[in-house]
Order: sequence, then structure tokens, then C-alpha cells
Amino acid sequence: MASEPKNGASMATTEIQTLTRDGQEFTEVKEGLARILVPFSAKDAANKKLSEVEEQQKVFYNPIQQFNRDLTVLAIKAYGQEALAKRRPYNFDRAAKRKRDKLDTGGDRPPKQEKVTEATEGTTSRADTAKNGEVLANGANAVLADTQNGHNAEIQEQPTTNTHGDSNEKSTDEVPNNANLPTETPQISNTREDKSGETKQGDRPVPRFTILDALSATGLRALRYAQELPFVTSVTANDLSPTAVEAIKRNAEHNGVESKVNATSGDARAHMYSLFTREEADDQSNGKHNNKKSGPKTNPKYQKYDVIDLDPYGTAALFFDAAINAVRDDGGLLCVTCTDSGVWASNGYPEKTFALYGGVPAKGFFSHEAGLRLILHGLASTGARYGLAIEPLLSLSIDYYVRIFVKVKKSPAQVKFLSGKTMMVYNCDQGCGAWETQFLVRNKKVKNKSGKGVFYKHGLAMAPTADQTCKECGSKMHLAGPMYGGPLHSPDFIKKILDDLPNVSDDVYGTKRRIEGMLTTALEEILPPPKEELESSKEDEFAAIEPYPFFFHPSSLAGSIHCISPDEDSFRGALRHLGYQVTRSHCKPGSIKTNAPWSVIWHIMREWVRQKAPVNVKKITEHSPAYTLLRLGKKDETAKENGEDADADAVDKMEVVFDKKLGRDTSKPGLIRYQANPRENWGPLSRASKR
Repeated sequence: MASEPKNGASMATTEIQTLTRDGQEFTEVKEGLARILVPFSAKDAANKKLSEVEEQQKVFYNPIQQFNRDLTVLAIKAYGQEALAKRRPYNFDRAAKRKRDKLDTGGDRPPKQEKVTEATEGTTSRADTAKNGEVLANGANAVLADTQNGHNAEIQEQPTTNTHGDSNEKSTDEVPNNANLPTETPQISNTREDKSGETKQGDRPVPRFTILDALSATGLRALRYAQELPFVTSVTANDLSPTAVEAIKRNAEHNGVESKVNATSGDARAHMYSLFTREEADDQSNGKHNNKKSGPKTNPKYQKYDVIDLDPYGTAALFFDAAINAVRDDGGLLCVTCTDSGVWASNGYPEKTFALYGGVPAKGFFSHEAGLRLILHGLASTGARYGLAIEPLLSLSIDYYVRIFVKVKKSPAQVKFLSGKTMMVYNCDQGCGAWETQFLVRNKKVKNKSGKGVFYKHGLAMAPTADQTCKECGSKMHLAGPMYGGPLHSPDFIKKILDDLPNVSDDVYGTKRRIEGMLTTALEEILPPPKEELESSKEDEFAAIEPYPFFFHPSSLAGSIHCISPDEDSFRGALRHLGYQVTRSHCKPGSIKTNAPWSVIWHIMREWVRQKAPVNVKKITEHSPAYTLLRLGKKDETAKENGEDADADAVDKMEVVFDKKLGRDTSKPGLIRYQANPRENWGPLSRASKR
């Protein structure tokens, strides 16, 4: 109920809806299909502003990150639907083939078959004939594969017991007409259900799909996953704070999902490492080369989580190692948030960035994309130690944080390509803003000896590809990295989310329009790589790199030569008129991302000064970057002898036309590509109290 205004009371208490539960006052916050109870005291808030009341909430809730949560639900939905669709038929076909290979050993002789009958209380026993090709051998144990997650469950050749404890002997009679025979797999025992972690919906097993919300706070994410993703069977909501765990349990009961949301208390790393140590113990107890007939084994891989969500206050680097080992290694999904943009997107703390992510940040307009690549480098290098490779599905710089979705897969062959997808960046951050990249190792595609195929060779890279000074303006170059140099997104994954957006409710997903705008921008920022001369290979996706990383803003270029900034349409039109591709980045509004080299970009800027915005050259000093960029001095004789001057002359002969119509944005109108600050002091709130 709403609090009544009192004499001298501020609007804080009159604008907040409260309810009482177990003698304590709460406010109810609704997001998506979830509702959370936040402790509230009307007496303490009587004379305070609404903003002050929000700061004093005992349980941490940040409405600013609703976009993060909406996006994550839709991303897990797209991932889960695909993962379950691939997992089920693969395991079912593999199980059927294994049984056929075992029984079909007599040439054309038909294999022995058994029938399945059903006991009076619903338990099934086996007869001479199995239905739908489910063939079981007489007198032998049959191992049936879990069609959902690959677990093996052994069905013993013994009498079954009904719910009243009566024994039902195996029958060879015909199956009664009213018997309920399974259409795909026989009814599994409780032992199998425990090992696989499956739940049942009627007579049909439900595929196991589990999520870990490692740093859950109020449990809001876990509640939304449990209610908005129908294929999720279990969500573990963990938090170190006992107060937060109590809130999770209270909120789960308030939403009616206490049977699906499991609240745990403890260090998230210890919880995730416990799965890894359990896997090692299972490997030792089962043995890697045990005979297939030695008995049922549980596959520890399927005790791991399908999805792990890391959303800490600050950096998530502390949890990388544990999370990599606790998520499924056959394509599990890892969702990572890092809010320490002052570390990975600035040049103030390079030593801290290296300690957390294994690389040095870049200074410049593109620093947020560099931060994304540093975090991906931290994830990739962590997984590589265990033979685990990552595949970025979606990597976004949002407001003051980043949100990354990666698939984790056990693939030592793919890990070999990581060094060739890790790059250093030479950055002219004090001059013109140009950059050059260099990969640590070369992943080179070559023909095999027969000439009928190709393979990849891994070799050492050349010496530094950039000089100590920028070849465009002569300023000092600074080093950044190492950082991830592969693609940031999977176009197919983004398209799946976008295709599903029209089907979701605007009331449930309040940031739906912004999701559409940002994902569309992320999809458009992907520039196609140069065409390869050699034939394609199955390892091409392992070696894929980002050929045109980073972006710039025309105003930054204009500042280097002290001229009026060209408008975006004119600059894009000039690039397209010269035959280059141009798009934008999701990281920053006004950004330009292109496959044009820096020599062409600065040629366009010189033409802009000549045609549209002349500068007073008398005010440009001889040793400034603008002096070199505008070519106000004598040409370098050394460059002329090395042939560099000939390349510059070829670029200078290009005709530049600032065609606004050609540069105009023709994509879907009305997209919310970049978020405007909706209120004062937009950003992260105070760290949650552990009391």
C-alpha cells in the first residue's frame, strides 16, 4: 500500500509503493516478469529526497542496468534454443547407432528383439519386441544414451517393483492394447534421473539446462531467467552476503519459483571450482579407458552449467578462471560484465589493466573497443591454459560498462590459433590518432604437397611493423596490448536475437527499442574481410581475424589540423566515392569505421581543407602534427628514394568528392543506436552493503 503523506514529508514516501511481509516493510520493484522486494522504512524516508532513499536501499538494485538484463535474457534464449536443438538429435542418433552396431553382427539375420510391457502401476518391463526400433539384447545390460545431455543410464535385466513394492516378473505375452509405450525412449529410473540432472514433464524427460547467477544480489536476474526462459530447468543464485541470500529466497518465494531457483551462499569462485574438482575426482574414479561394459558412468561435463552469468561490481577478471572451468566445455555460454571502464578504457592505470586482463589499454577515441578486446584477451588466454577456446557471440560497450557473450569449447586445435589472433597496437595518441596493428604469430594458409588442399602453418611474426614515430604526422607512437584481434560478434547470433524481437512483449522488455538499435549497429559494423586467393578450409573460422579494427571521429581528425570538422555524411560520401566501405561503431556516436588506409583518410582531410574549410597556415608551427599532415614543409628525400613518395603521389591523385547523398544513412529509420543519459548522475550506484 502507498504511504500517506505527513506534515513536512517529502515526495520520497508518497511516490514509493510499500507492502508489509513478516512484519517488515518492503517496496516491490517489477522488471520483466520478476518482482523483487526491497527493504524500506517509511519512517526513515519521511524527510528525504527520492534519490537519497534509493541510495539507502539495503539490497542493491540498479535500474540503469535493465538494458543489460533484457539483453541477457534474449541472448540466453537465442543460445539455448539452438543448443538444445543440436544436442537432442545428436545424442539420440548416437545412442541408436551404438545399439544397432552392437546387435547387428549376424549379417542378414534379424536381431533378437524384446517387447516392452507396462506394469500395473506405470513401471515398464521389457519383452521380446521393443517399440520404434529400441532393441535390447536378452540377458545383457543395455546402455541407453540420454537423448538430452549424453549421460548413460544402465537398465538392469531384473524384475521391476511398482509403487506398492510388489514384484512384476518379466512377461513374454503380447503387450496389452491399453499399455502406454514410450514413443522415443523407455522410462528411465530414478538413478538415471539423479545422474543426468533431468526433470520430467509427464512421461517425457525434459532436457537439462542450468544457469548460474554467480553474483546474484537480490536474485533479479535468476528470477527473470526462471520465468522468462521456459527451457531452463534450474537456476543457481549465489552471493557472498547472507543478507542477499535471504533476499533471494524471499524473492523466489514471492515469485513462486522457489522450486526452480536455488539460493547458495559463499564465494562464487569456490562454488565454481567445486565443479572442476568434482570433475577431476570423477575422472580418477571412472578412469579414462574403462571398458564400456564396466558399468554406468556420469559424465562430469554435464554437471557443469550451461550458462554462467558474471555481473560483479567492478571487474570480472577475478572470476575468469573459475567460470571457464565451471561452464560446459562443449559450447557453454559465458556472460561477462565489467564496469571498471576507468581501468580498461583509459590510460591512467596501465599497470592495473595488465594485472587484470594481461594487456595495456589504448589512449584515444577507440579506447572502449580496445577495452573490449583486452577483456576478451583475458578470457581467451585463461581458457587456453586448459585447452579451451572461446568464440565471441556478442561484445558490446554499453554506457559505463561492457557486456560480453562467449561460447566455450574444448578444442586444443583451435587454441593453437590464439597467438595468431592476438595483436599489439601502435597508437599515435599524441598526434593524428592513427594506429597500426601487429599479430604476435602468423597463421598462414598454404597448399599441401599434393596441391589439392590447404592447411595452416604457425610461424613467427615479422619485426615491428611500425616505427617509433608515426609515418603520417611524425609524432611518437605508443604501445597497447596484447589484445584479442578476432571478430567481436557472430552475425548469425545477432540475427537470431533481432528476428525474435518482434515476438517479445514491450511491457516485459522495456528496453526493446534500444536493443534493436544497438544490435543493428553491431551487425552493421562488421566489414567483410579481403578475398582470399586460396581455397577455403574448415579451420578458416579458427584463424578468422578482424581485418579493420577500431574507428575514429571526423572531429578528432579536424582537431589535429585545426580546421572545421566535416559532417559525417560528407566524410562517408567521400570514402564511398573512392570505392571504400564505411560504417559506424556501436561504441560511440559519430564514429566512422572503414577499410580505407590512413594515407587515404588524411588525403580526404587535406581536400576538405582545400575545398571546404581553409586554415590559417601562418598559425601552424613547423614541428606540429598539422604542419606534417598538411604537407607544408619540403618533401623528405629519404622517402623519395625508398619509393614511399610514389605511393603518396598515387594517393594525392585521387579525386575526392564530398557527396552527402552518397554518405547518407539508408538503414532503418528511427533506431535508437546510442543511449542518451535519461537522468542526472547516470551511472553505477554505490556498492551494495554486505550487512
